[in-house]
Amino acid sequence: MSTDFAAYIAGLPKILAGANTLFRSADGRVLLVEPNYRDDGTWTLPGGTVESDDGETPRQAARRESLEEIGLDLPPGALLAVDWIVWPGRPALTSFLYDGGVLTEQQLSAVHVQEEELDSWRLVSVEELDRYLTAGAARRVRAALAALFAGTGPAELVNGRRADSVAAPDTP
Repeated sequence: MSTDFAAYIAGLPKILAGANTLFRSADGRVLLVEPNYRDDGTWTLPGGTVESDDGETPRQAARRESLEEIGLDLPPGALLAVDWIVWPGRPALTSFLYDGGVLTEQQLSAVHVQEEELDSWRLVSVEELDRYLTAGAARRVRAALAALFAGTGPAELVNGRRADSVAAPDTP
């Protein structure tokens, strides 16, 4: 790589990327995990940072994070949503949300949390998502479920809202 090209790349805007998996129970509840590193008390879906510097793809990250966080090594299904998340004072984040499918009772009984990052997990009804997730994450999950059930392909979102309905980025 030439010095000019390296300088050009170094001067480009940077974004972060995360990948999560949306696992569901037979009765439609969503599997959430309780991180021990958050000060706001919110929960999240299994997932985390895409290690792109190591060549990891979002799909690979979703699988790795699910194995690390809840002990399930399942290939992610369809991409349900891509969310462009922006907030003041932080770099933009692209969040990839994959379908984890409906877990069997045997798979649910095998779930165990990574104690270094998580305190617990639970199944939560879609109606209860706002009690556990940030507003943007709750919107993202609902948009992903809508795309899944409608068979429309991935939802394109900005802070959890349909991208074509957002005039200007707001906070998550």
